[in-house]
Amino acid sequence: MPPETPAGLGQFFDAWELFRDPALAGVVAGALLGFLGVFVVARRMVFLSAALSQAAGLGVAAAFWAQIHLGLSGTWLGPTVGSTVATGLAALYLVGGTRGARWRPDGRLGWVYLMGAAGTLALGTRIVQEVQDIETILFGSAVAVAPADLHQLLVVASVLLALQLVGLRGFAQVAVDEDGARVRGLPTGLLGLLLVASLALAVSVTTRILGALPVFAFTVLPAMAALRVAPNLATAAWLAAVLGGAAGFLGYLAAFLFTLPVGAAQALVAGAEVLLTALVGLALDAWHVRAVHRHAHIHGPGCGHLAVQHGDHVDYLHDGHLDHQGRDGHHAGEHDPPHHH
Repeated sequence: MPPETPAGLGQFFDAWELFRDPALAGVVAGALLGFLGVFVVARRMVFLSAALSQAAGLGVAAAFWAQIHLGLSGTWLGPTVGSTVATGLAALYLVGGTRGARWRPDGRLGWVYLMGAAGTLALGTRIVQEVQDIETILFGSAVAVAPADLHQLLVVASVLLALQLVGLRGFAQVAVDEDGARVRGLPTGLLGLLLVASLALAVSVTTRILGALPVFAFTVLPAMAALRVAPNLATAAWLAAVLGGAAGFLGYLAAFLFTLPVGAAQALVAGAEVLLTALVGLALDAWHVRAVHRHAHIHGPGCGHLAVQHGDHVDYLHDGHLDHQGRDGHHAGEHDPPHHH
């Protein structure tokens, strides 16, 4: 469709049968990655998802290269297998074998990200037949999704969200206070491993279908937006899922209406959600300041600050610190939240 002839909503929904699968894929991927992203952002592991998405892209490109130049069957080494293997290896490298390592975690993240991006581009010059697929992997320019891919995405999303729901309280506790979770006897190592494994699987599948750019955006931006206004981590996870799903659909719709690359449009919509919730958060903060003097503020359910279970009491995330409200309503102390790489 030429840029000077913008499409209309009527045209989009008249052709819904054509756009249904990619639009729904954006919704499902956005919801899944938004939910997982809350724990990623809370643990300060934002660039883990970026590195994994680039590794997934390299795996897809390597699978195409092997099929063309080595004659390997797509049944045994298809794009899904390639992305899953590459993402799994990258996840193992990033979270395992850290003892005695000379490189800082951010250095390893940078290495995986750069090698994934550079490797994908390099292989792209050797698989001219699949150049469109390489562009899709990197920038999310796909406008169509195969029904089989949507079905696979639905299955993976259902399994991973069910796992997250079963361990929601544990994942939330480990995300915001790993030391406290360890003191309470929670299996912090297992929970951390399950979180990274879930993220790796989600990223490998969604990157192959949507591309690295929208996958990174869905993992980070809806979570940022939700954490700005949600009263606790569990609510933030659900809100991020809603915001991620909305960004997936509205981004695809915006791409159709304004002739934009799909992945870029989805990332822009998710970024707009961050700005919107930032404004909402500022309005809520102003209301709290007017309603209660800043130094007389009493933390509690509905006070506007994120509640975090810490040992035998509840803290509230306030101005970058975890505040503890005493039983008499007075401020009982504060401490810094734990840092994770």
